[in-house]
Amino acid sequence: MNGGRRVAEALKAQGVSHLFTLVGGHISPILVEAKRLGIRVVDTRHEVNAVFAADAMSRLSGVPGVAAVTAGPGVSNALTAVKNAQLAQSPLVLIGGATATMLRGRGSLQDIDQMSLIEPHVKWAARPNTLREVLPAIERAFEEAKSGVPGPVFVELAVDLLYPEEIVREWYKKTTEKDNKKLTEHALSLYIRGHLRYLFTEIQEPVIHAPKVIEPPEPDNADVRSALKLLEKAERPLMIIGSQAILRPSRLPELIEAIEKIGAPVYLSGMARGLLPPGHRLLMRHKRRNALKEADVVLLAGVPCDFRLDYGSHVSRCKVVGVNLSEEDLQKNRKPDVGILADPFGVLVTLGRNSGPAPERVGWFETLVARDKEREAEIDKMAEEETEYLNPVALCRAINRHLSDDALLIGDGGDFVATVSYTAQPRKPLSWLDPGVFGTLGVGGGFALAAKLARPKSDVWLLYGDGAAGFSIMEFDSMARHGLGVIAVVGNDACWSQIERDQTPTLGDDVACRLTYMDYHKVAEGCGAKGLLLDDPAKTDEVLAKAVELSRAGHPVLVNALIGRSDFRKGSISI
Repeated sequence: MNGGRRVAEALKAQGVSHLFTLVGGHISPILVEAKRLGIRVVDTRHEVNAVFAADAMSRLSGVPGVAAVTAGPGVSNALTAVKNAQLAQSPLVLIGGATATMLRGRGSLQDIDQMSLIEPHVKWAARPNTLREVLPAIERAFEEAKSGVPGPVFVELAVDLLYPEEIVREWYKKTTEKDNKKLTEHALSLYIRGHLRYLFTEIQEPVIHAPKVIEPPEPDNADVRSALKLLEKAERPLMIIGSQAILRPSRLPELIEAIEKIGAPVYLSGMARGLLPPGHRLLMRHKRRNALKEADVVLLAGVPCDFRLDYGSHVSRCKVVGVNLSEEDLQKNRKPDVGILADPFGVLVTLGRNSGPAPERVGWFETLVARDKEREAEIDKMAEEETEYLNPVALCRAINRHLSDDALLIGDGGDFVATVSYTAQPRKPLSWLDPGVFGTLGVGGGFALAAKLARPKSDVWLLYGDGAAGFSIMEFDSMARHGLGVIAVVGNDACWSQIERDQTPTLGDDVACRLTYMDYHKVAEGCGAKGLLLDDPAKTDEVLAKAVELSRAGHPVLVNALIGRSDFRKGSISI
């Protein structure tokens, strides 16, 4: 038995189906043993994308995703994705390789203080010092990742804990079995032998445990009754439902039923997009700020009063029912009138079960629906405007037309992706992925890898801004090698438009904002994928249909869509 085998067995017992990685000598035993046990090892071209993939797998499967990266720069490269998962409250397990236990702090290859580097960005971190501590550390990592407010955890595993004992002893043989040792050499030999005994001695036979069931905190019944009373008496209620509400993927039909029973208009954000299908009578999409300022009761389900709600000012005139797993998020900027520190899913289901027939509130619905229709008409008009190359709004409308009922959308970018979010509609629950509150560019390649693995029969659309594409476009090599037919569309306007849109008129200079109309489709072709150029509006539907056809044949494909300028998002910068 070796540590690599124990890690692999623990992952298998926890229900892990995929292990994301960039190979390194420090972690090789984990990868080899995971493959032997039937866990699919998916290697990426950058460690950050392995962790992004683990994040996406977690969100889509309900089982914490797992990434293993090598020591030093492997761990530091992963840090942005770890922070993104922390702020998105996404449970994942990061395993980091490390130098041998006896060589810590002695200047060995890639040896840095990884624990100090990563501890501020994870819920929990562990560094086993003996083989017998490896299995308990991995099992506890899963428990910590899922409990309370979900998030990333880190386990550092030294290389001498992962390789078979006979190999590790062979590494030190020149020292421990040297002839004619000097006194200091003899002392060192004794120390090494003792350390190895300590490293590998078992106190008891290791036992692999099944995943621990983590029950979310139960809401206070009095608070739930207070929330229900407010909602039932409200004349203009609203619900904003965020990612926290969908942490139980297998039970989402219960959540939808509860929302319909409550009967209040709903805005969806984050991973909750798609929870209600397009055209659902309760689903509202546009002019949320106006609606919030007119509402008399707002239920925030897993949504904090951060910049997305203008730090609470959007809900300053109404009663607020806040439901959140995080006490900090629950109280952030605007203290709720009824604050429930609990799982939003459970609270919404409880509210639904105890709700009587919902009041019709005809006037309120008519106001919101009329605004939605008015905004849709404005978008249609913008889509008809002539621009250089393709009109970006028209392109997004076209993408929406080509979405299948089970399509999964991934947004990675600024201006273009934000336009997509207002014009393309996810058709079902768990069909939208974006980085979350951190606003991280570069999630696309990793997210797309995991999404296609989690949903092999679904069309996976990776919607790239041209700036964001530069962060992970090399993952088309990974997609090609693993046979993952992802469809990517790059909205290529040769600019960091989300920044330039305000920087130039405000500061009078577009410095560092301009890019080029780069041949992203040729980069994808160089990675073994299919590349398509779209620069003629008349060929939009033809090219998108071809992309879908190629992806369903098992080819990753990238559409390089040259787009012009639009004022669709003028004045929308967030700080």
